[in-house]
This record gives sequence, C-alpha cells and structure tokens, in this order.
Amino acid sequence: MANHVIRLLVSAAATLLLFWLLSIGVGPAPPLGPFLNPATGFWANAVTDKPADRITTLPAGALADTVGIHVDKHNIPHIFAANDRDLYFAQGYITARDRLWQMEFQTHAAAGRLSEIIGPGALEYDRYRRRIGMVYAAEQAREEMLGHPETAAAVRAYADGVNAWINELGKADYPLEYKILDYEPERWTPLKTALLLKSMTYTLAGSNQDLQMSNTRAFFGDAFIRQVLDPDPRLNDPVIPAGTEWSFDPIPVQKPDSTFRPSVVDDIPPFRPDPLNGSNNWAVSGSKTASGYPLLANDPHLNMTLPSIWYAVQLHSPAQNVMGVSLPGAPSVIVGFNEEVAWGTTNVSADVWDWYEMTFRDSTLSEYRYDGTWRSTQKRVEQIEVRGQETVVDTVVYTHHGPVVQTSGKEPMRSHIPKFHAMRWIAYEPSNELRYFLDINKAENYEDYRRALTHYRSPAQNWVFADSSDIALTVAGRYPLKWEQQGRFVSDGSDPRYDWQGWIPFDHIPSVRNPKRGFVSSANQDPTGDAYPYYLDDDFAPYERGRRINDRLAGMDDITPEDMQQLQMDTYSYHARTVLPRLLEDLKGHTLSGRKREALQKLTSWNYENKGDLIAPSLFAYWWEALEAAIWDDEYHAIDAPMERPARDQTARMILADSAARWYDDMNTVETETLDDLIEQSFHRAFRQLSREFGSFGEHWKWGYVNNTNIGHLARVPGLGRREVFTGGAAESVNAVRGSHGPSWRMVVELGPRPRAYGIYPGGQSGNPGSPHYDDMIDEWTKGTLYPLWFPKQQPARADSVAYSIVLRKP
Repeated sequence: MANHVIRLLVSAAATLLLFWLLSIGVGPAPPLGPFLNPATGFWANAVTDKPADRITTLPAGALADTVGIHVDKHNIPHIFAANDRDLYFAQGYITARDRLWQMEFQTHAAAGRLSEIIGPGALEYDRYRRRIGMVYAAEQAREEMLGHPETAAAVRAYADGVNAWINELGKADYPLEYKILDYEPERWTPLKTALLLKSMTYTLAGSNQDLQMSNTRAFFGDAFIRQVLDPDPRLNDPVIPAGTEWSFDPIPVQKPDSTFRPSVVDDIPPFRPDPLNGSNNWAVSGSKTASGYPLLANDPHLNMTLPSIWYAVQLHSPAQNVMGVSLPGAPSVIVGFNEEVAWGTTNVSADVWDWYEMTFRDSTLSEYRYDGTWRSTQKRVEQIEVRGQETVVDTVVYTHHGPVVQTSGKEPMRSHIPKFHAMRWIAYEPSNELRYFLDINKAENYEDYRRALTHYRSPAQNWVFADSSDIALTVAGRYPLKWEQQGRFVSDGSDPRYDWQGWIPFDHIPSVRNPKRGFVSSANQDPTGDAYPYYLDDDFAPYERGRRINDRLAGMDDITPEDMQQLQMDTYSYHARTVLPRLLEDLKGHTLSGRKREALQKLTSWNYENKGDLIAPSLFAYWWEALEAAIWDDEYHAIDAPMERPARDQTARMILADSAARWYDDMNTVETETLDDLIEQSFHRAFRQLSREFGSFGEHWKWGYVNNTNIGHLARVPGLGRREVFTGGAAESVNAVRGSHGPSWRMVVELGPRPRAYGIYPGGQSGNPGSPHYDDMIDEWTKGTLYPLWFPKQQPARADSVAYSIVLRKP
C-alpha cells in the first residue's frame, strides 16, 4: 500500500485517541460516521491515480481569456494567462486546490478565530490575538491594498480564484483536516490575505524584550548590561560592510532628560551576590563567478511544518514571467526570480514593538494621562465565537500608542506582557506590502528594485538583489525615529518624548550596491555596526553564520551554482572553534573514565563541522548548554520574573576575556566556584544527560539523532508530520537546522541572458497527506539537493517536463 494511504490510516487512528492544537487541549473527535464514510470521509483523500489533463469551464465573468496551468513532475504549477487579472485568479485557484485548509487555518489563527473550530480550549489563544490587534492591523492593510488599483485588482482576483475552487468542492473533496475537525471552508476575502501578511509580520517582527530588559536593569544594574549584554564579539561582521560612509545628515531626535523607571519593577530588589525565525542570503558579483554573471542565494529560516509555509509557482502573462515561492493565501511570488532579476530575504529583527506604562484616571480605563492632560481611550468590542458555547464578548482598550493588551486576570497572557501597558507595533501602521511584491515580480533592473522597496514597510527585511550587472542589499522596512536605546526598556506612556518621533527616511535606510569585496550578504546579524547614526535595536543574531558566509565568499573565485548550494549546506561552527579550545584546555589536567576519555578524544579531533554522522557536535552542544546553565541559572533563578539572558556569543566572549568574572560563582553554595570548576562540572553533567536521553555512549549519540529535527503538521495532528529527520547543521551554522527550525526554502539563481535557478523546501507541493507530493521533497532537502527549476518563457507544448495540464476557460 502506498505510503500516503498508510499515512491516512495512521492519522485516523491517532486522531481518535489524541488530538491537540497549538499545545492546547481541544474538544471531542469528529463524528465517526461521516469521518469513516468510505465515499465522503477520510478515505476519499487518498490519491491513488495519476492526475490527468482536464479542461474546466468556469462561470461567466470569472475569466477574460483562457488560462493554461502546466504542472511539472514536482507538482509545481506554471500558469500562463493573457492578462494579470486572470493570472492571479488562476494562482488563487490552483493554490487553493493544493493548500486550501492551510490557507484558511492560518488566517483563522491570525484573526483569533480558532475557538469557532475547536471549542473553548483555544479561547485564550484567540483573546491574545484579538488583544494585540491582529484583526485591527489587518483591516488597516486591507484598506491600503484596496486603495491602490493594481493591488486591489490582484487581491480580488486571487480571492475569486480561491472561491471558484471552493465552489467545485463536494464534502468528499474537502481537505482531510476539515473532516478531522468537522467544519467547512468559508469564502476567501481580501481581509484573509491581509491577515496572512500581518501574520508574517507577527512571525518576523512580533517579539520584544522591553519587560525582560527592564527587569534585568532593575535586578543587575546598568553595569551588567554594559559589560555582559552589550559588547559586540570581536568577530562580528555587520550586514553593511564596516567603513561604509553615510551620505546624509541624520534627523535629530528629542531625548528625555532622565531615565524612566517603570513601576512594574518596583518589587524587584537589586542583585546582591552571595550573603534562543534566522536566515541567510547573499549575492556575488560576476567578477567572482565562473559564468561572469552574478549569483544569488537565499534560505530563509522558519519553523518547518507540513504543509510547508511556501508554495512554488511560475506566473506568466504579457507583463511578467516570474518564478519562486509564494505564501499560500496571497498573490505574487515572495522570493524568486524573473527573466532579468532575482531577490531574496532575511529578517532584520529591528525593535518595532514597544510597551508603554499607562496611568488611567479610574477603573473604567476611559481616560489616560498624556502630556499633562487626560486623553480619551477608544474601545473595540471583539466577539469571539466558541464552538458549542456562547459567544465571548471582549472589550479592548486602545490608546494613541496602541491596545492595552492585558487589563484583567492574575496571570500574564504571555510572559512578556505587563498589565495595564499599551503596545506600539509596526503592524498597526497602514501598509501595502503586496505592492512591493507585485512590483519586484516585474522588475528589470536595480532602479526598479529600489522603487519597489519604497512600498515595503514590515516586517523589516534584508532584501538581497541581483541582475545581470548589479548586486545589492537593502535593510528595508519602515523604522521609527528613536533616541539611543528608546524602546529597549518599558517606556513612559505619559511623556511625548517616548513616542516614536517620525520615521527614518527611505534614503537613509542602510543599503549597499556593488561593494568592492564583490558580494553582499546577511544572516540576521547587526545590520550596520556602531557607525550608523540611527537606533535600530541592540538585539540581533549572533555573528557566527554571517562571519562564516563572508569568510567563505571572500576566499572564493570562479563560483558556480553548485558552489552556492554547497555553501548553503555548510555546517561549520565558529562558536565551537572560538570557545571549545578553552574548554578542552581545562579538562587536560583531570582524570576521566574510559567512555569519557573517548568522548574527549572525539572533541579534541573534531573539525568543528556539525555533521549528522558525528558524535562530537552532540557532545559540544550539550556541554555548552550545561555550562551556560552553570554560569547563569543561579542568578536568573533568584527572581521570579522574565529576564534577558546573555546571547550565546556574549557568554563566549566573557569566558574568553574574563576568566575571573564574579558570575562564575554559584551564589547558592558556600564554596567559591571558578570558571574551571564549571567547565569540568558541566562536561560530566552533559555526559550524564546524553546517556539519559540516548542511551550508552555510541552510535545513538550522532548529531543527526540528537539534532531532533521533526517536521510536524501545522495543526499538530498526530501522524501527519515527519519525525526524526536525520540532519546536520545547527543554529550557529550556515545550514541552520535545529529541531523544527531551519531553511524553509533553499534557492540559488544564476543571472544572465537566460537565468538558471534551483530550489527546494522541506515538504511538498500538496497539502493533502494522501498525496505522494505531500512530503516528497524532504529527503532531497536533507541531503542538500536542489531541483533545477523549470522556467519556460512561453506556454509549453506537451513535453516530458509537463506531468499534466489544466485549462481554465470561460463559457
């Protein structure tokens, strides 16, 4: 029996025993009769026949002309339309065919509507989404999209295509998850597309450390922040090359005279000692390549799920010919290439989510103090439908900063949310990112790329670019004007000087074009270093991936696409190379048992490659984790409050620079521990922990097992994911696979008269677990294989590259 049919059987059995969603227990299993019905139940989702060519006649008015959809052997559709409106209609239609449940589930989750489907177990999740203003933010984005003629036409056409597919479905055709959860698809709307895009803003720009940093400053003091959290490691290499000169006069920003101390830290005593969504992209100039044309590579790192976050597609009309990956639920190609240019992205992690302590006049929360006067709040009523229960009505208070997320309850909704504080977030700003994507899909040169970027606001991204003669990178997005460290700590909501004071002008945003070194790159590290005159944030990814990419590219010439693919799979650990020799030096004078001596020998001879078939990466990862805990847990567990811990590279810098730091002593013991003590103790602790989890020292300690790569189902339905995928890489390696997080799409494009491109993601094109294309790319992705991307310039005739064709036509 085919694997996909077995998967359906396993899923059905597992679902009846156990079902959960987003770590929340959910209601009863679906009614057994309909679910097991051989004609309309889960059996109907098994794909047992090869797909055949078909012609579909759509209702009058659906299309202006005939559309051809030619599907290749990887189930990637190549859509050829006579106009853009029909093109986006067909994109919505074919994406819904493969990913309808995923599209709708993601927008239900973004909108705080999961309780409608699964009952009261998701109520708190839904309340959180409503209270941080996800629907409010999406409404702003919808109005911006519908206010521009091109994006309005695209998003409406896409919705019409999705709905055309839904109209063709009978109950037997519903995706499996609808049957498991016992509900039906609803009409697609432009608001759903806006929700999807704002959900990506939450994924990539939905974090903040304001409360943690305020607590840390209150407990440890400013000196700790300066000495431990702030210093950049020696090997840090910013996205924009050091020494870049800024040819503009920065806009001055008004700063308060004194530092605000939020009341949330009033119960935190000062410290008294004793009595971790990363990504990579780069573009290489033709001067360094074998072909003489630029090469571009991108592998955005996100949580890896089935169905995949991405959907590969080619879009062809008289106005464009573009290919790459799309987000199911939105028109256009998000990361990809056309006949002239290529582009890719990594996350910036700018500080665009701030908390403000508010003073309310009374318990009604109808007025708040601001600039010496009382201002009125606005109240938004959220109605949360709950399956099997009455609708829950929740009122969210809004200030000019944003919503007051938590106003009731003893426990915080999330660890980073202070009570009676207002939230300012970039997602609330009206924006139309779809306009950028539609424009970049049609770009022909560097000037088009820059014009397109003027429409891109959030989430802030390092957009890398290449055409036949240029390479470039822009740290693109809309950044608030702030004074140094503004928003790093909880802000004073009554003082206008803590407001965002406008926006950094587009021409002042960091960017680089055709640098002398012959390449541009980013790996989520510090965008600019200290020379840049505006404040973006103090919390970027550790330096290791960015440094490794830059070192490798600097030493390469006559580069080929195969070289770029190999670099994407690079498993080298700068972190291990930097700190492991210091740890090994300490163990030389200690007597170890036989197995531990063998383990030490593997570490001593290790070349710092996080390869799946090696044991040394497992030993080092567990040793480092135990050492970090030994250094910091006593201080950080001394207080019951969320705190900001030093990053991996910051702790490594301290170990190498200061072997006598007071933080090594365990404040809970009488003895005075040294760094050497902690290194030895943590080695033994790591060995014990590996033994408990993976058995006796041996083959099961290989990194491919310990790395714990599971690609689970989006809704965590048992049996519908891929567990224990054997992988190499690590969080600090270019191949940043760690657990369920990693390269969600690998792409390499060689520019030139006829671009050549390669790509793969850890999943499959189909969202149907009963399809052979549900997860058929995972094994090749694990090995680092990229598929050549078939990119015809004109509508193909029947050929080996076409598995089958679908023709959409009007009556």
